Amino acid sequence: MDKELLKNGLSIIALCKRETGDIWHAHIGVASIAAYYFIKENNLSSETMKKIHSEAKVMTGKNKLPSISTNQETVSMDIAEQKIMKSLDRSIDSLHWVGHNVIYAAQSILAIRELEGWGNAEEIEGICDLIFAFEKTIPGRSWLGCSARDVRDFVIVDNEEFPSILNPTQLSEFILNEVASFSTIYRAEAHHDLIGHLLTFSHSLNVLHDLGYSEYFHRGLHAIFQLVKALRLSQNLTNDELPKLRSPVDRLPLVKAERSMWQPIEEAYWKADFTVDEWDYGHVFKFPYSFYNHYHRTPETSPKALENFRYIVWVPE
Repeated sequence: MDKELLKNGLSIIALCKRETGDIWHAHIGVASIAAYYFIKENNLSSETMKKIHSEAKVMTGKNKLPSISTNQETVSMDIAEQKIMKSLDRSIDSLHWVGHNVIYAAQSILAIRELEGWGNAEEIEGICDLIFAFEKTIPGRSWLGCSARDVRDFVIVDNEEFPSILNPTQLSEFILNEVASFSTIYRAEAHHDLIGHLLTFSHSLNVLHDLGYSEYFHRGLHAIFQLVKALRLSQNLTNDELPKLRSPVDRLPLVKAERSMWQPIEEAYWKADFTVDEWDYGHVFKFPYSFYNHYHRTPETSPKALENFRYIVWVPE
């Protein structure tokens, strides 16, 4: 399989902070990595694989950043991992921007391993600087029924509110059960988007465990529980009883998300023109990658989670 998606994704992640001064353009880099693994991990038709690959290449091409000189020696894979994990160590224990610190770190290391090494010293430092930037940041900006401060200050009662989670299978089962518990999903950053990031954040914790970083997997569970606790406030809502909205981008009344006729593993799903909304910040690739990774880890299928996922994925008209 073409590994350019991994190289392009890592380059965008590494250059994000230096070139934009912000943390969000790296979304596109992770989305490129997600497209690669979504193709690799799922039994897709050849036409579906070609379409996803083509969409991801167009996305990264449109969002490419000025490259760092390649006339430098590639950092050894072990040293690159150590540096990235050291940068994550400072923020892993609490929720920061719905887990993007963990998402960026885990997916970067996963891609570097798949490439059997990538990146010169400046590029690896770029990834580390990006992850360092999450230290002391807010849990997220958009919430239903609570504020960012509320989420930050949530007290997590182990073994009462939440089960004991020891491994990725248990985490995937827990997350899919949470997704299945929503009676209505609204199209809003404070709702469908948060649920989507619950999938991507928890999936990236599983990836850290897969990569041998079980300590970080366990340390990150507290932040997952913070996000779940916030989302549980909106699992059984109607438009008549929506709690206070804390979001700079969403507006009341919230609109129910539309049900996708197709799942992302089906060829018909990818016939849509995702460019009209810039691939939804890369979530077009990221949310399916994480959902199906969770789905494949669990011994029993979850039809309700699969149905609710149709309201999380986005298909333009």
